[in-house]
Amino acid sequence: MLTNWNPARMPEKDEMKLRLSTARKQLYDLQMKIKEHKIPVIVLFEGWGTSGKGSTIGKVIRNIDPRFFKVVTMSEPTDEELRYPFLYRFFKEIPEAGKFTFLDSGWLEQICREHLEGKTDEKEYASRIESVRNFERQLTDNGYLVLKFFMQIEKKEQKEREQDLLESKDTKWRVSLFDQWENAHYKKCKKAFSKYMSDTNASSAPWYIIDASDQKWAELQVMETLVRNIEVALQNQAHSVPILQNVFPLEPIPRLADIDLQDKILNDEEYKKELKQLQIELGKLHNKLYRKRIPVIITYEGWDAAGKGGNIKRITEALDPRGYEVQPIASPEPHEKARHYLWRFWTRLPKSGHIAIFDRTWYGRVMVERLEGFCSENDWQRAYNEINEFEKELKDWGAVIIKFWVQIDKDTQLARFQERQNNPEKQWKITDEDWRNREKWDEYEVAVNEMLQKTNTEYAPWHILESVDKKYARIKALKIVIEEIKKYV
Repeated sequence: MLTNWNPARMPEKDEMKLRLSTARKQLYDLQMKIKEHKIPVIVLFEGWGTSGKGSTIGKVIRNIDPRFFKVVTMSEPTDEELRYPFLYRFFKEIPEAGKFTFLDSGWLEQICREHLEGKTDEKEYASRIESVRNFERQLTDNGYLVLKFFMQIEKKEQKEREQDLLESKDTKWRVSLFDQWENAHYKKCKKAFSKYMSDTNASSAPWYIIDASDQKWAELQVMETLVRNIEVALQNQAHSVPILQNVFPLEPIPRLADIDLQDKILNDEEYKKELKQLQIELGKLHNKLYRKRIPVIITYEGWDAAGKGGNIKRITEALDPRGYEVQPIASPEPHEKARHYLWRFWTRLPKSGHIAIFDRTWYGRVMVERLEGFCSENDWQRAYNEINEFEKELKDWGAVIIKFWVQIDKDTQLARFQERQNNPEKQWKITDEDWRNREKWDEYEVAVNEMLQKTNTEYAPWHILESVDKKYARIKALKIVIEEIKKYV
């Protein structure tokens, strides 16, 4: 894109002044509509070192209420951030509905820089490009406005700006070693940036190349593009998003009604013996996971009163408490509901070498949210592909993904509900919501069957835990966790 780009004509001084004044007023007015219509806006500024990304952001935000935006500088990732998936630190920064996030550099800079420095090969580069495409498409599909600006200056201009900044001890810190390397290898960098932009130039999130040779002209281009895109976003807000066809390899899995729950029992003696042996083995594997920096994600879904909590407890008993965290997932908090539905899961991922256990998961979108009307049909239909993409991202990162569905029959659930209700020590475990969900058993069964069929991928398959006998389910879960971890250590 950069290699064949032709800049637009810069207007005369008076025209520039008039257009800037108009654009500033328009943006000021539109920010309230953004808030009113709850549209989240991500504005990404990429470009050459000293091209004016920071100063341009500073000029734009003067026209926005400071309560409704944040500015984030995405510098080189820290050692801690490198222990998470590539997209983790970017997903963390997405704004709430009705607010702006301005990013001073982002995924373009990191991907291109690491590739130019030889830290990633062509395969890894292609993988990251695919991650970015999916990331940006998921954001726009979920109502985000994503604006991507590349601040373009020529080699000579960049060199002059660097020299000016380096002459003062108060400003020389603004010129990094990479900025200077960029200028020395301008042609090579320009080719890399251009390729990246072509690879990630989607209709829903296109690149806008800004002629940054003049500060006011750069501001005007950005402002007018912002205004134009916000107006379009407001017009298109009610439109449905196309449902993508699944492209991920799926494995067959039985329907819930076909799962045999009979004779899946263990006596106390067998249970105690196997439990002790398996927990010892899992504890040893946990040490290996930490040493090899392998992350593990274990997810639990299942019927109310199926025994998820007891199952999780038998796994955590075997683990070093410093190396795992259980994530109980309830209804989203207001700040979580105001973001992409996967945000609260991205921000709870384990770092490499650690284990995260999710008690309820992102699958709530295609079960509870679907059946209770907390999202549109388009939202939950689209979510199957988004979830498969999310789990593929985790798998490519190197995570062990173990997904459990804890299965019981309707009669077993009723017996456990009644036991809880009649036992003062367990009454806290049963709620009116549990009884309401039970009334929708058949509807939930339809939704769960569809969920299992559409998300049982080769890289993140479902495991059914028959839990009429909780002891049997606990031992089976431990065996599966051990078996899956052994494939990696």
